[in-house]
Amino acid sequence: MKYQTYLIDLDGTMYRGKDKIPEAKVFIDNLQAKGIEYYFLTNNTTKTPQQVADNLTNNHQISAKADQIVTPSLATAAYVKDMFDDDVKNHSAYVIGEYGLKSAVFGTGIKLDETNPDVVIVGLDYDVTYHKFEVATLAIKRGAFFIGTNADTNLPNERGLVPGAGSVISLVETSTQQKAKYIGKPERDIMDFAAEAKNFDPQKAVMVGDNYNTDIKCGINANVDTLLVYTGVSTHEDIKKVDIKPTHEVESLDQWDV
Repeated sequence: MKYQTYLIDLDGTMYRGKDKIPEAKVFIDNLQAKGIEYYFLTNNTTKTPQQVADNLTNNHQISAKADQIVTPSLATAAYVKDMFDDDVKNHSAYVIGEYGLKSAVFGTGIKLDETNPDVVIVGLDYDVTYHKFEVATLAIKRGAFFIGTNADTNLPNERGLVPGAGSVISLVETSTQQKAKYIGKPERDIMDFAAEAKNFDPQKAVMVGDNYNTDIKCGINANVDTLLVYTGVSTHEDIKKVDIKPTHEVESLDQWDV
């Protein structure tokens, strides 16, 4: 099947940390040459869309613009705006996360409140501290709605599999005995947000990624076809054990005919 829209993961699919995946650039070049629409659907909340696009372009020579980047930060901000019946500016939030998440959330106009926020949002934070966990836990215990950006327990980079946002969120889940409302992959929320924001037909799209538990499950949950590439997290042994297989599987992206 020829797809009209490609939704493409980053870590483990386009690159591994600072290390290039040469086949990824060829894959994107082929999409461009054929005029096929593509977006990068990442679980990275630490960077803004412009920073993500700059990294792809400058460090990996992969053509990308800010409006081609879809992050859980953007999807979370949209979710927060829709949470309330009145103006979001009348409400407050506490956020554990990097600039990419905070800029998107507070860009909605919602106010910062560390004591009695309406919502607590937790994502990957490279400088997370006990104090931040404490503030988030107490706020959720007081009744704040608990959002987790994405459930990634690990991220593949040039050093190996390092802790992801899910590892941070799970600590807050443990301390509050509450499950977060997740927005990013594998939840369909981020796919639904992408389809609405970018105006593409999910039935004519394919989700491309290296991680069955995030990328591929996101496609499955949203009834979008999937393409698993074995350059990152998931292995052949992993896929043998799952009931619902990816729609397509390739060893590397140069094996895929766009």
